[in-house]
Amino acid sequence: MKDSGQSHNANDNKSDRLLVFSDDWGRHPSSCQHLVRRLLPEVPTTWVNTIGMRPPRLDWLTLQRGAGKIAGWLKRPPTDESAQGATDLPAGLSVIDAKMWPWMTRGHDRWLNQQLLTRQLFAAAQDAVVITTIPIVADLVGHLPAKRWVYYCVDDFSVWPGLDSQMLGQMENALLPKMDVIVAASDTLAAGIASRGHHAEVLTHGVDLDFWNQPLQNSENDPLVDHPQVAADAAPFVLFWGVVDRRLNADWVLALADSMSAGTIVLAGPQQDPDPRLHHHQRISLTGAVPFESLPALAKRAAILIMPYADLPVTRAMQPLKLKEYLATGLPVVASSLPAVREWSDCLEMVDDESAFIASVKSVLDAGGDVDDRYTQRRQDRLSLESWEKKSELFFRSAVKDGDHAIA
Repeated sequence: MKDSGQSHNANDNKSDRLLVFSDDWGRHPSSCQHLVRRLLPEVPTTWVNTIGMRPPRLDWLTLQRGAGKIAGWLKRPPTDESAQGATDLPAGLSVIDAKMWPWMTRGHDRWLNQQLLTRQLFAAAQDAVVITTIPIVADLVGHLPAKRWVYYCVDDFSVWPGLDSQMLGQMENALLPKMDVIVAASDTLAAGIASRGHHAEVLTHGVDLDFWNQPLQNSENDPLVDHPQVAADAAPFVLFWGVVDRRLNADWVLALADSMSAGTIVLAGPQQDPDPRLHHHQRISLTGAVPFESLPALAKRAAILIMPYADLPVTRAMQPLKLKEYLATGLPVVASSLPAVREWSDCLEMVDDESAFIASVKSVLDAGGDVDDRYTQRRQDRLSLESWEKKSELFFRSAVKDGDHAIA
Protein backbone atom coordinates (compact mmCIF):
# COMPACT_ATOMS: atom_id res chain seq x y z
CA MET A 1 0.00 0.00 0.00
CA LYS A 2 1.21 3.47 -0.80
CA ASP A 3 2.33 5.87 1.95
CA SER A 4 1.73 3.47 4.82
CA GLY A 5 4.08 2.47 7.59
CA GLN A 6 2.69 -1.06 7.42
CA SER A 7 2.45 -1.58 3.68
CA HIS A 8 1.13 -4.98 2.75
CA ASN A 9 3.29 -7.16 0.57
CA ALA A 10 2.28 -7.06 -3.07
CA ASN A 11 3.20 -10.74 -3.44
CA ASP A 12 0.65 -11.59 -0.76
CA ASN A 13 -2.09 -9.82 -2.72
CA LYS A 14 -2.02 -11.79 -5.98
CA SER A 15 -5.15 -13.65 -4.95
CA ASP A 16 -6.86 -10.55 -3.58
CA ARG A 17 -9.38 -8.97 -5.92
CA LEU A 18 -12.28 -6.74 -5.02
CA LEU A 19 -15.75 -6.36 -6.44
CA VAL A 20 -17.29 -3.23 -4.94
CA PHE A 21 -20.93 -2.11 -4.85
CA SER A 22 -21.21 1.50 -3.76
CA ASP A 23 -21.94 5.01 -5.00
CA ASP A 24 -20.92 5.74 -8.59
CA TRP A 25 -17.16 5.95 -8.96
CA GLY A 26 -16.03 9.58 -9.20
CA ARG A 27 -19.48 11.03 -8.52
CA HIS A 28 -18.43 12.22 -5.07
CA PRO A 29 -15.54 11.23 -2.77
CA SER A 30 -17.20 8.70 -0.48
CA SER A 31 -15.37 6.86 2.29
CA CYS A 32 -15.41 3.66 0.25
CA GLN A 33 -13.71 5.44 -2.65
CA HIS A 34 -11.09 6.89 -0.30
CA LEU A 35 -10.31 3.41 1.05
CA VAL A 36 -10.19 1.67 -2.32
CA ARG A 37 -8.02 4.37 -3.93
CA ARG A 38 -5.33 3.62 -1.37
CA LEU A 39 -5.45 -0.12 -2.06
CA LEU A 40 -4.91 0.39 -5.79
CA PRO A 41 -3.12 -0.77 -7.85
CA GLU A 42 -1.86 -3.60 -5.61
CA VAL A 43 -5.40 -4.90 -5.12
CA PRO A 44 -7.20 -5.03 -8.51
CA THR A 45 -10.75 -3.77 -8.13
CA THR A 46 -13.92 -3.88 -10.18
CA TRP A 47 -16.29 -1.12 -9.14
CA VAL A 48 -20.01 -1.54 -9.87
CA ASN A 49 -22.06 1.58 -10.54
CA THR A 50 -25.66 0.68 -9.68
CA ILE A 51 -28.92 2.58 -10.09
CA GLY A 52 -28.70 3.59 -6.42
CA MET A 53 -31.40 3.37 -3.80
CA ARG A 54 -33.64 6.34 -4.51
CA PRO A 55 -36.98 5.19 -6.01
CA PRO A 56 -37.83 6.73 -9.41
CA ARG A 57 -40.02 9.82 -9.27
CA LEU A 58 -41.29 12.38 -11.73
CA ASP A 59 -38.86 15.09 -10.67
CA TRP A 60 -35.76 16.81 -12.03
CA LEU A 61 -33.34 14.87 -9.80
CA THR A 62 -34.65 11.52 -11.06
CA LEU A 63 -34.49 12.70 -14.68
CA GLN A 64 -30.88 13.82 -14.26
CA ARG A 65 -29.80 10.60 -12.57
CA GLY A 66 -31.73 8.50 -15.08
CA ALA A 67 -30.14 10.28 -18.01
CA GLY A 68 -26.72 9.78 -16.48
CA LYS A 69 -27.34 6.06 -16.00
CA ILE A 70 -28.53 5.57 -19.56
CA ALA A 71 -25.50 7.46 -20.86
CA GLY A 72 -23.26 5.19 -18.81
CA TRP A 73 -24.93 2.10 -20.24
CA LEU A 74 -24.53 3.36 -23.81
CA LYS A 75 -20.97 4.66 -23.69
CA ARG A 76 -19.40 1.19 -23.62
CA PRO A 77 -20.21 -1.69 -25.92
CA PRO A 78 -21.85 -4.66 -24.14
CA THR A 79 -18.75 -6.81 -24.60
CA ASP A 80 -16.54 -4.27 -22.81
CA GLU A 81 -18.03 -4.61 -19.37
CA SER A 82 -14.95 -3.65 -17.43
CA ALA A 83 -13.88 -0.56 -19.38
CA GLN A 84 -10.27 -1.66 -19.14
CA GLY A 85 -9.21 1.00 -21.60
CA ALA A 86 -10.62 3.93 -19.67
CA THR A 87 -7.85 6.49 -19.30
CA ASP A 88 -9.44 8.48 -16.47
CA LEU A 89 -9.42 5.59 -13.98
CA PRO A 90 -6.63 4.78 -11.49
CA ALA A 91 -4.36 1.87 -12.35
CA GLY A 92 -5.88 -1.41 -11.20
CA LEU A 93 -9.48 -0.18 -11.34
CA SER A 94 -12.22 -1.13 -13.77
CA VAL A 95 -15.81 0.09 -13.68
CA ILE A 96 -19.02 -1.63 -14.70
CA ASP A 97 -22.16 0.45 -15.26
CA ALA A 98 -24.61 -2.26 -14.26
CA LYS A 99 -27.88 -2.38 -16.14
CA MET A 100 -30.71 -2.71 -13.63
CA TRP A 101 -34.45 -2.46 -13.28
CA PRO A 102 -35.08 0.81 -11.35
CA TRP A 103 -37.65 -0.60 -8.90
CA MET A 104 -36.91 -2.94 -6.00
CA THR A 105 -40.03 -2.96 -3.81
CA ARG A 106 -41.82 -6.04 -5.10
CA GLY A 107 -40.56 -9.59 -5.19
CA HIS A 108 -40.42 -9.84 -8.99
CA ASP A 109 -38.49 -6.52 -9.15
CA ARG A 110 -35.80 -7.97 -6.90
CA TRP A 111 -35.79 -11.28 -8.80
CA LEU A 112 -35.28 -9.43 -12.09
CA ASN A 113 -32.34 -7.43 -10.71
CA GLN A 114 -30.85 -10.60 -9.28
CA GLN A 115 -30.93 -12.18 -12.73
CA LEU A 116 -29.58 -9.06 -14.48
CA LEU A 117 -26.71 -8.49 -12.07
CA THR A 118 -25.71 -12.15 -11.83
CA ARG A 119 -25.30 -12.38 -15.59
CA GLN A 120 -23.29 -9.15 -15.81
CA LEU A 121 -21.05 -9.74 -12.79
CA PHE A 122 -20.50 -13.49 -12.62
CA ALA A 123 -17.03 -13.39 -14.19
CA ALA A 124 -15.89 -10.37 -12.17
CA ALA A 125 -17.03 -11.99 -8.92
CA GLN A 126 -15.06 -15.21 -9.43
CA ASP A 127 -13.00 -15.70 -6.21
CA ALA A 128 -13.28 -11.98 -5.41
CA VAL A 129 -13.89 -10.30 -2.08
CA VAL A 130 -17.19 -8.47 -2.49
CA ILE A 131 -17.54 -5.19 -0.58
CA THR A 132 -20.88 -3.45 -0.49
CA THR A 133 -22.02 -0.22 1.13
CA ILE A 134 -25.58 -0.66 -0.12
CA PRO A 135 -28.06 -3.30 1.05
CA ILE A 136 -29.72 -3.71 -2.36
CA VAL A 137 -27.29 -6.52 -3.22
CA ALA A 138 -28.74 -8.84 -0.56
CA ASP A 139 -30.28 -11.06 -3.25
CA LEU A 140 -26.91 -11.69 -4.94
CA VAL A 141 -25.30 -13.63 -2.09
CA GLY A 142 -25.14 -17.27 -3.09
CA HIS A 143 -25.57 -16.43 -6.79
CA LEU A 144 -22.15 -14.85 -7.41
CA PRO A 145 -18.98 -17.01 -7.02
CA ALA A 146 -17.30 -14.67 -4.50
CA LYS A 147 -14.94 -15.99 -1.80
CA ARG A 148 -16.01 -13.46 0.86
CA TRP A 149 -18.73 -10.88 1.42
CA VAL A 150 -18.10 -7.68 3.37
CA TYR A 151 -20.77 -5.17 4.37
CA TYR A 152 -19.27 -1.72 4.94
CA CYS A 153 -22.14 0.08 6.70
CA VAL A 154 -21.73 3.84 6.26
CA ASP A 155 -25.26 5.11 6.95
CA ASP A 156 -28.65 4.04 8.25
CA PHE A 157 -30.48 4.09 4.93
CA SER A 158 -33.73 2.98 6.58
CA VAL A 159 -34.12 6.54 7.92
CA TRP A 160 -32.51 8.45 5.04
CA PRO A 161 -34.76 11.20 3.60
CA GLY A 162 -36.21 10.42 0.20
CA LEU A 163 -35.50 6.68 0.26
CA ASP A 164 -37.87 3.73 0.61
CA SER A 165 -37.05 3.14 4.28
CA GLN A 166 -39.16 0.02 4.70
CA MET A 167 -37.68 -1.73 1.67
CA LEU A 168 -34.09 -0.81 2.56
CA GLY A 169 -34.55 -1.90 6.16
CA GLN A 170 -35.84 -5.28 4.97
CA MET A 171 -32.98 -5.72 2.52
CA GLU A 172 -30.37 -4.83 5.15
CA ASN A 173 -31.94 -7.32 7.58
CA ALA A 174 -31.67 -9.94 4.84
CA LEU A 175 -28.08 -8.94 4.06
CA LEU A 176 -26.57 -8.99 7.57
CA PRO A 177 -26.72 -12.76 8.31
CA LYS A 178 -25.18 -13.50 4.89
CA MET A 179 -22.04 -11.40 5.45
CA ASP A 180 -18.66 -12.84 6.40
CA VAL A 181 -17.46 -9.48 7.77
CA ILE A 182 -19.38 -6.35 8.81
CA VAL A 183 -17.63 -3.01 9.23
CA ALA A 184 -19.49 0.06 10.50
CA ALA A 185 -18.43 3.69 10.17
CA SER A 186 -19.63 4.66 13.67
CA ASP A 187 -20.41 3.24 17.08
CA THR A 188 -24.06 4.19 16.56
CA LEU A 189 -24.27 2.14 13.36
CA ALA A 190 -22.50 -0.78 15.03
CA ALA A 191 -24.94 -0.65 17.95
CA GLY A 192 -27.86 -0.78 15.52
CA ILE A 193 -26.37 -3.86 13.89
CA ALA A 194 -25.71 -5.45 17.30
CA SER A 195 -29.36 -4.92 18.24
CA ARG A 196 -30.19 -7.29 15.38
CA GLY A 197 -27.80 -9.96 16.61
CA HIS A 198 -24.72 -9.29 14.47
CA HIS A 199 -21.24 -7.98 15.25
CA ALA A 200 -19.67 -5.08 13.36
CA GLU A 201 -16.12 -3.82 13.62
CA VAL A 202 -15.96 -0.01 13.84
CA LEU A 203 -13.78 1.89 11.38
CA THR A 204 -14.36 5.64 11.47
CA HIS A 205 -13.59 7.84 8.50
CA GLY A 206 -10.15 9.19 7.72
CA VAL A 207 -8.80 12.45 6.33
CA ASP A 208 -6.11 13.54 3.87
CA LEU A 209 -4.24 16.30 5.70
CA ASP A 210 -1.98 17.13 2.76
CA PHE A 211 -4.99 17.71 0.51
CA TRP A 212 -6.62 20.16 2.91
CA ASN A 213 -3.41 22.04 3.63
CA GLN A 214 -2.09 22.34 0.08
CA PRO A 215 -0.79 25.79 -0.92
CA LEU A 216 -2.96 27.59 -3.44
CA GLN A 217 -0.94 29.27 -6.18
CA ASN A 218 -3.84 31.03 -7.86
CA SER A 219 -7.63 31.19 -7.93
CA GLU A 220 -8.22 28.83 -10.84
CA ASN A 221 -9.76 26.23 -8.53
CA ASP A 222 -11.89 28.76 -6.64
CA PRO A 223 -15.48 27.70 -7.39
CA LEU A 224 -16.88 31.08 -6.29
CA VAL A 225 -14.94 33.16 -8.81
CA ASP A 226 -17.58 34.79 -11.03
CA HIS A 227 -20.28 32.66 -9.40
CA PRO A 228 -23.61 34.32 -10.28
CA GLN A 229 -25.10 33.80 -6.81
CA VAL A 230 -22.16 35.08 -4.78
CA ALA A 231 -21.36 38.77 -5.09
CA ALA A 232 -17.78 40.00 -4.83
CA ASP A 233 -18.62 41.98 -1.70
CA ALA A 234 -20.50 39.13 0.00
CA ALA A 235 -17.77 38.30 2.53
CA PRO A 236 -17.41 37.12 5.21
CA PHE A 237 -18.46 33.65 4.16
CA VAL A 238 -20.12 31.23 6.55
CA LEU A 239 -19.59 27.96 4.70
CA PHE A 240 -21.20 24.52 4.59
CA TRP A 241 -20.25 21.95 1.99
CA GLY A 242 -21.95 18.63 1.40
CA VAL A 243 -25.33 17.39 0.20
CA VAL A 244 -27.93 20.09 0.84
CA ASP A 245 -31.07 18.24 1.86
CA ARG A 246 -33.60 17.89 4.67
CA ARG A 247 -30.97 16.77 7.14
CA LEU A 248 -29.90 20.39 7.49
CA ASN A 249 -31.65 22.39 10.21
CA ALA A 250 -33.13 25.04 7.95
CA ASP A 251 -34.56 26.96 10.91
CA TRP A 252 -31.07 27.44 12.35
CA VAL A 253 -29.62 28.53 9.01
CA LEU A 254 -32.44 30.99 8.35
CA ALA A 255 -32.25 32.41 11.86
CA LEU A 256 -28.49 32.92 11.46
CA ALA A 257 -29.06 34.64 8.11
CA ASP A 258 -31.67 36.94 9.70
CA SER A 259 -29.19 37.89 12.42
CA MET A 260 -26.38 38.85 10.01
CA SER A 261 -25.97 42.47 8.94
CA ALA A 262 -23.16 41.55 6.53
CA GLY A 263 -21.77 38.46 4.83
CA THR A 264 -23.20 35.38 3.17
CA ILE A 265 -24.04 31.82 4.18
CA VAL A 266 -22.75 29.63 1.35
CA LEU A 267 -24.27 26.14 1.06
CA ALA A 268 -22.06 24.37 -1.46
CA GLY A 269 -23.02 20.96 -2.79
CA PRO A 270 -25.61 18.99 -4.71
CA GLN A 271 -29.20 19.70 -3.73
CA GLN A 272 -31.62 16.89 -2.90
CA ASP A 273 -34.96 18.45 -2.02
CA PRO A 274 -33.68 21.01 0.51
CA ASP A 275 -36.10 23.21 2.46
CA PRO A 276 -37.33 25.66 -0.23
CA ARG A 277 -37.02 28.60 2.19
CA LEU A 278 -33.24 28.38 1.83
CA HIS A 279 -33.51 29.55 -1.79
CA HIS A 280 -35.23 32.81 -0.95
CA HIS A 281 -33.05 34.52 1.66
CA GLN A 282 -30.77 37.28 0.42
CA ARG A 283 -27.90 36.17 2.68
CA ILE A 284 -28.02 32.49 1.68
CA SER A 285 -26.42 31.24 -1.54
CA LEU A 286 -26.78 27.66 -2.77
CA THR A 287 -23.99 27.09 -5.28
CA GLY A 288 -24.88 23.59 -6.43
CA ALA A 289 -22.32 20.82 -6.80
CA VAL A 290 -18.67 21.83 -6.35
CA PRO A 291 -15.75 19.65 -7.55
CA PHE A 292 -13.97 17.99 -4.65
CA GLU A 293 -10.65 19.34 -5.90
CA SER A 294 -12.00 22.89 -5.48
CA LEU A 295 -12.98 22.55 -1.83
CA PRO A 296 -9.61 23.62 -0.35
CA ALA A 297 -9.82 26.84 -2.38
CA LEU A 298 -13.39 27.31 -1.28
CA ALA A 299 -12.36 26.87 2.35
CA LYS A 300 -9.72 29.58 1.93
CA ARG A 301 -12.55 32.01 1.22
CA ALA A 302 -14.47 31.11 4.38
CA ALA A 303 -14.35 32.75 7.80
CA ILE A 304 -16.02 29.80 9.52
CA LEU A 305 -17.38 26.34 8.68
CA ILE A 306 -20.76 25.19 9.94
CA MET A 307 -22.39 21.78 10.24
CA PRO A 308 -25.96 22.58 11.36
CA TYR A 309 -27.61 19.18 11.04
CA ALA A 310 -31.00 18.66 12.60
CA ASP A 311 -31.33 16.09 15.38
CA LEU A 312 -32.86 13.21 13.40
CA PRO A 313 -32.47 9.41 13.38
CA VAL A 314 -30.43 9.65 10.15
CA THR A 315 -28.04 12.31 11.51
CA ARG A 316 -27.61 10.52 14.84
CA ALA A 317 -26.43 7.45 12.93
CA MET A 318 -24.17 9.06 10.37
CA GLN A 319 -20.44 9.70 10.48
CA PRO A 320 -20.01 12.83 8.30
CA LEU A 321 -16.90 12.74 6.12
CA LYS A 322 -16.78 16.52 6.25
CA LEU A 323 -16.23 16.66 10.02
CA LYS A 324 -12.53 15.74 9.89
CA GLU A 325 -12.16 17.62 6.60
CA TYR A 326 -13.48 20.76 8.28
CA LEU A 327 -11.04 20.35 11.16
CA ALA A 328 -8.14 19.75 8.77
CA THR A 329 -8.62 23.18 7.15
CA GLY A 330 -7.63 24.92 10.39
CA LEU A 331 -10.78 27.07 10.27
CA PRO A 332 -13.21 27.60 13.16
CA VAL A 333 -15.98 24.99 13.14
CA VAL A 334 -19.44 25.19 14.71
CA ALA A 335 -21.49 21.99 14.63
CA SER A 336 -24.72 20.75 16.12
CA SER A 337 -24.43 18.18 18.90
CA LEU A 338 -24.62 14.71 17.38
CA PRO A 339 -22.92 11.42 18.37
CA ALA A 340 -20.26 11.71 15.64
CA VAL A 341 -19.50 15.29 16.70
CA ARG A 342 -19.33 14.74 20.45
CA GLU A 343 -16.15 12.69 20.29
CA TRP A 344 -14.49 15.72 18.64
CA SER A 345 -16.00 18.34 20.96
CA ASP A 346 -12.52 19.30 22.20
CA CYS A 347 -11.63 20.49 18.69
CA LEU A 348 -14.65 22.61 17.74
CA GLU A 349 -17.66 24.54 19.04
CA MET A 350 -20.56 22.13 19.60
CA VAL A 351 -24.03 23.61 20.09
CA ASP A 352 -27.38 22.24 21.20
CA ASP A 353 -29.87 24.88 20.12
CA GLU A 354 -30.53 27.72 17.72
CA SER A 355 -29.49 30.56 20.03
CA ALA A 356 -26.16 28.87 20.86
CA PHE A 357 -25.54 28.23 17.15
CA ILE A 358 -26.08 31.88 16.25
CA ALA A 359 -24.03 33.13 19.20
CA SER A 360 -21.08 30.84 18.39
CA VAL A 361 -20.99 31.78 14.70
CA LYS A 362 -21.29 35.50 15.36
CA SER A 363 -18.60 35.34 18.04
CA VAL A 364 -16.17 33.91 15.49
CA LEU A 365 -17.16 36.48 12.88
CA ASP A 366 -16.73 39.30 15.37
CA ALA A 367 -13.26 37.96 16.18
CA GLY A 368 -12.27 37.97 12.52
CA GLY A 369 -12.44 34.22 12.00
CA ASP A 370 -9.58 33.28 14.32
CA VAL A 371 -9.44 29.72 15.65
CA ASP A 372 -9.40 29.32 19.41
CA ASP A 373 -5.80 28.44 20.32
CA ARG A 374 -7.11 25.68 22.59
CA TYR A 375 -8.17 23.70 19.55
CA THR A 376 -5.17 24.00 17.24
CA GLN A 377 -2.75 21.53 18.84
CA ARG A 378 -5.53 19.10 19.76
CA ARG A 379 -6.64 18.97 16.15
CA GLN A 380 -3.14 18.37 14.85
CA ASP A 381 -2.47 15.62 17.37
CA ARG A 382 -5.75 13.82 16.82
CA LEU A 383 -5.98 14.17 13.04
CA SER A 384 -2.44 12.84 12.60
CA LEU A 385 -3.83 9.44 13.67
CA GLU A 386 -6.75 9.55 11.21
CA SER A 387 -5.13 9.28 7.77
CA TRP A 388 -6.91 7.38 5.01
CA GLU A 389 -3.70 5.36 4.55
CA LYS A 390 -3.99 4.01 8.09
CA LYS A 391 -7.72 3.41 7.70
CA SER A 392 -7.24 1.50 4.44
CA GLU A 393 -4.52 -0.65 6.00
CA LEU A 394 -6.86 -1.61 8.84
CA PHE A 395 -9.69 -2.25 6.40
CA PHE A 396 -7.51 -4.42 4.18
CA ARG A 397 -6.13 -6.60 6.97
CA SER A 398 -9.43 -6.94 8.83
CA ALA A 399 -11.96 -7.27 6.04
CA VAL A 400 -10.19 -8.10 2.78
CA LYS A 401 -7.14 -10.22 3.52
CA ASP A 402 -8.63 -12.90 5.74
CA GLY A 403 -11.58 -11.43 7.62
CA ASP A 404 -10.33 -12.75 10.96
CA HIS A 405 -8.48 -9.78 12.46
CA ALA A 406 -10.39 -7.27 14.52
CA ILE A 407 -9.92 -3.60 13.68
CA ALA A 408 -7.83 -1.94 16.36
